Amino acid sequence: MMDLAGLYLITPGAETPRATLLAQVAAALAGGARLVQYRDKSGAAGERLARGVALLDRCRRAGVPLIVNDDVELAATIGADGVHLGRDDPDPRAARARLGRTALIGVSCYADLARARAAAQAGADYLAFGSFYPSPTKPHAVRAAPALLGEARALGRPLVAIGGVTPDNGASLIAAGADMLAVVTGVFAAPDVTAAARAYTRLFPTEESR
Repeated sequence: MMDLAGLYLITPGAETPRATLLAQVAAALAGGARLVQYRDKSGAAGERLARGVALLDRCRRAGVPLIVNDDVELAATIGADGVHLGRDDPDPRAARARLGRTALIGVSCYADLARARAAAQAGADYLAFGSFYPSPTKPHAVRAAPALLGEARALGRPLVAIGGVTPDNGASLIAAGADMLAVVTGVFAAPDVTAAARAYTRLFPTEESR
């Protein structure tokens, strides 16, 4: 399993022009983002394919994995590194069968430790919990308590914290057990995307100090 630690970047929606999105992702990668999730809920299949291919190229150049939110078939079509699955998506086993043994498969567990346990047993590579704080991306999301991260450590999977994560509150989530901090607005809405990404990256221990 690849080393999953650091800033987990989630792309904003289709309202962001493609050229802007690609420039922002490149800037965030320059700031130290360690994983990129392409998240696009629009129904424009052709545009989603074009964006996925272009994002994969950016990530390949940076040596950073790209995974696709929800869409196993799009991930397979573009040759992405994996997929992130939500409540209404296929079982991790089905995604593994479609994408292959080396695919990176993550699962949203919200505030549900039982769901996380089932996902781990089904072969998920990482488990995502949240929302930990109010989030402009998902304002009505279920709220999770930081203590949940400590309980989930026993499942033996890298843990991702999501939902209103900022450089100010991110350190406490890492201390509680998060391996990665998933961010949308905190990076993409910043006037300097690279600097914003670095602010999150600095919260994590360096390789030498691990």
